Amino acid sequence: MQHARTISGPVNGVGSDGGTRETGMVRPFLHVLADTSDKLAGICSILQEKFTVAGERLDADSKLSQTPAAIVIRAELRDVDNITAIKKRADKLARVRKRIFLLEHTSHVCISQAYALGATLVLPSTVSRTKLLAALTDPADGTSASSGDTPQPDNAVETAATAIASMFTAVTLGQSLDVEGTRKAGRQIADRITQHGLTEWLMTVRRHHEGTYQHCLLVTGVAIDFGLSLGVGRADLERLYSAAMFHDIGKAQIPLAILDKTGRLDAEERALIETHPAAGYEFLKGHDGISSEILDAVRHHHEYLDGSGYPDALCGESIGDIVRILTISDIFAALIEHRHYKPTMPRAEAYDVLCGMKGKLEKALVDSFKQVALTR
Repeated sequence: MQHARTISGPVNGVGSDGGTRETGMVRPFLHVLADTSDKLAGICSILQEKFTVAGERLDADSKLSQTPAAIVIRAELRDVDNITAIKKRADKLARVRKRIFLLEHTSHVCISQAYALGATLVLPSTVSRTKLLAALTDPADGTSASSGDTPQPDNAVETAATAIASMFTAVTLGQSLDVEGTRKAGRQIADRITQHGLTEWLMTVRRHHEGTYQHCLLVTGVAIDFGLSLGVGRADLERLYSAAMFHDIGKAQIPLAILDKTGRLDAEERALIETHPAAGYEFLKGHDGISSEILDAVRHHHEYLDGSGYPDALCGESIGDIVRILTISDIFAALIEHRHYKPTMPRAEAYDVLCGMKGKLEKALVDSFKQVALTR
């Protein structure tokens, strides 16, 4: 295979919008990079039905001068040579508004590495054809590769995903956490939801992320909108979105194979999952800038009013207000998140589940959550 080639139908010229002009239509131009010829051919074959595609091997010198509407990179990021090759293209990557990385190994470290290399979206290499094409044509994130779309100056999803990936990597590698960077990402989510609403946030996040990362982003968005609907003050809203961003950080110590398992967890796996609130608390308590309220929320977001939760079996008045709000947001987000192996639960159905948890959740808060769940 040639290292650089364009795969398309008859081309009459290159449009100023980054697409190639065929008779009667404009096909957006995409660039694909991969570390093997087989991977390169596979991705190009998927994309060429909707786009004009140019593909290059990572180990070849970059020969393309045209700036594409999007770039797709499929590579093993545990390979130092691949990382070096991507870094050499950093200037060209920075000019592309949508940069999708398809990872062979979706560990916390590899995901964080992808964002550090400039990814705006990270997906597993096993992603379905439908989802990959949808991600490239999705206007909700303001970076659609479809011709005629105008990118919006909104990087909340990218910033938040990078912050979460960095958090998980800090735990995995025993490094210090960027507390202020995480708080800043939460603030951007709050600003975006204030301007565009919760539904737009949920739709965009579900297009971009799988599993645990998707869940953290959804919980943060839901908690923010819940706080806004309750009219909480600015300081309390900051505590709420900070707690939401940090709440599952303890899962960094749990293998992704268990976190993203498609089937039912066995008793040993369930017990391991239930260690994450205390593990997150232990990691965070040594960091400056994290208040006692946030630490309390991280440790106790799986506690229930009837004492049936974990890890401390708290009940009643022992459970604080931020924890109560976060717990409802966490359960709702888990119910509505997108998993490739099952249909997404409708929001009305998810709210009915909350209503059925009598004695476990504060009824007044569940009642107030209705407008968030159904109408906001």
